[in-house]
Amino acid sequence: MAAVAGAAIACGHPSTQTEGYQAEAGMGTMDGDPGGPLVDGPPSAPTGPCNAVVQQRGIEGFTHVPECSYVEYGTKPPSSGNHYAIWAAFKTYGAPIPEGFWVHDLEHGGIVLSYNCPDEGCASDIAAAQTLIDGQPDDPLCDSVGGAPRVRMTMTPDPNLDVRFAASAWGWTLRADCFDPTTFGAFVTAHYGHGREHACGQGLDVSSGLPDGCGEDD
Repeated sequence: MAAVAGAAIACGHPSTQTEGYQAEAGMGTMDGDPGGPLVDGPPSAPTGPCNAVVQQRGIEGFTHVPECSYVEYGTKPPSSGNHYAIWAAFKTYGAPIPEGFWVHDLEHGGIVLSYNCPDEGCASDIAAAQTLIDGQPDDPLCDSVGGAPRVRMTMTPDPNLDVRFAASAWGWTLRADCFDPTTFGAFVTAHYGHGREHACGQGLDVSSGLPDGCGEDD
């Protein structure tokens, strides 16, 4: 866990591999530019079989805060805000990961798919979402041979979510009753790669090794 707690990373372009994640150095949107409006836009009308609602969200912040500290986000799912200096590896997680890691993924132009269906589960929706991720073309900004991810997409359960399935981009949310590939695919097409920073380095796999209570409110 020392790699998480002790790292100090300046946002920008990924360059060197360090402790399982790539440090950022130098390239990206200038600090001080929030990369979006400061107030919410109107929600769309519900569309598709899952009553999906897309909404542009006001930017809540982008300051680095200590890893595993509690950060309160104003949208469900989170769509911007203060976050940890280390970003989550772009991958599919089987258990919830602290939002402070994956909000940093959004800042890098990534898309995060999240879900909360604890009762009967939603295995078919998760499988369809994985098919969407797997079907995305290789990201030209990424160098998977050099250790970067193939695409800047993450999927994670999110127990804080108050709908079954959602997607986040920097400054945007999609909230839905289920997973509709057409609607979610359109969201990915519209918002992929539109974060404050244009960076595609692999982050830290945060599926294990975190202290108990990481990211939770004391």
